[in-house]
Amino acid sequence: MLKNIKIPTPTPFHISPHISSPAAAAAMSPPPPSSVISTADVAAIDETSEIRNRARLQILELANMISVPMCLNAVVRLNVADAVWSGGANSPVSAAEIVERIGARGGGADAGNLERILRMLAAYNVFQEHLESSERRYGDLNSIYRYSLTEIGRTLVTDSEGLSYGAYVLQHYQDELMKAWPLVHIAVLDPETEPFVKANGEPAYCYYGKDEAMNELMQKAMAGVSVPFMRAVLGSGYDGFGGGVERLVDVGGSAGDCLKMILQKYPNIKEGINFDLPEVVVKAPTIPGVTHVGGDMFESIPSGDAIFMKWILTTWTDDECLEILKNCHKALPAGGKLIACEPALPEHSDDSHRTRALLSGDIFVMTIYRTKGKHRTEEEYRQLGVSAGFPHCKSVHIDYFYTILEFIK
Repeated sequence: MLKNIKIPTPTPFHISPHISSPAAAAAMSPPPPSSVISTADVAAIDETSEIRNRARLQILELANMISVPMCLNAVVRLNVADAVWSGGANSPVSAAEIVERIGARGGGADAGNLERILRMLAAYNVFQEHLESSERRYGDLNSIYRYSLTEIGRTLVTDSEGLSYGAYVLQHYQDELMKAWPLVHIAVLDPETEPFVKANGEPAYCYYGKDEAMNELMQKAMAGVSVPFMRAVLGSGYDGFGGGVERLVDVGGSAGDCLKMILQKYPNIKEGINFDLPEVVVKAPTIPGVTHVGGDMFESIPSGDAIFMKWILTTWTDDECLEILKNCHKALPAGGKLIACEPALPEHSDDSHRTRALLSGDIFVMTIYRTKGKHRTEEEYRQLGVSAGFPHCKSVHIDYFYTILEFIK
């Protein structure tokens, strides 16, 4: 049955060439004296208090937070998850044993440094740390710590189809993307151009189109995220693909992985259309019952009884989303539906893992894809749907990150 979830100082550099307006220039000016904390105010702060102690601790954690994704990137590159999983055994192993399993010992790999990375990620519940002994001599390579995978860590294990969330991690931390992150503040000062473009000279999607390795990694990353999500949806009892749906169009379907899974589950669908950019679908594999169609969703979308899309609207501006939704409306018959799976922001911020994941994903979109592309609330999606001609929008909560939005024509 469906489960309804209750939504519970950078390095200075020259900025002036990037500033495009007087308002942006003014924003770079020093704050007025009235907004500066005075010496008397600082002296009045009691640094011995519990609240200040916690504040100092938490700001240091935040300042060093980059070590978390970088350690995650490291263990994916080293194939640590597969080495620990070892075909399903997942028995606690030492860093030295992991080094042996990944075949790095002969090259002078340092098990001590790997252990430091594992301990960091154990603090974020990627690995489970096991204490084998209470004694350890200084410099002793026989560590007292052993590590196994948690459920989070298991998402990095390569499955029988060669997929995992590992490619998604690697895709996020490629050199070209990393260059954009020191420029996030420019999205505030001069929002006309994305930080990625400022760093690399052209939009991310153009970069992917020209660089075959980046494009392949993007395809694998999307498959690694999409397949587990679709397993959750199709195994939940969700019936949005049933009934009178005989022709289903997947907009931005990439290699067709989602469409393949849907067709296997719903025999009522006689034809699947995998619609994406020509340079994407030309590399898509042959899938029984699926036709790969290249095109531009801003120009037109193939007709169908239902249209499916995942993580498409969030990378575009409101005006662009409206254009996409209008093209979907034109492609559907009366009573047809658009099934959009999008990250939907909560109305209010909190410190839950869900909210943090959604808000951090929103900043990723702003930095890499579009400064005014964004995650939206369910109400914002509903309003866009109404403006495009969809009078009804229903939300279904199955996955913690993606919300299924059904727009009915």
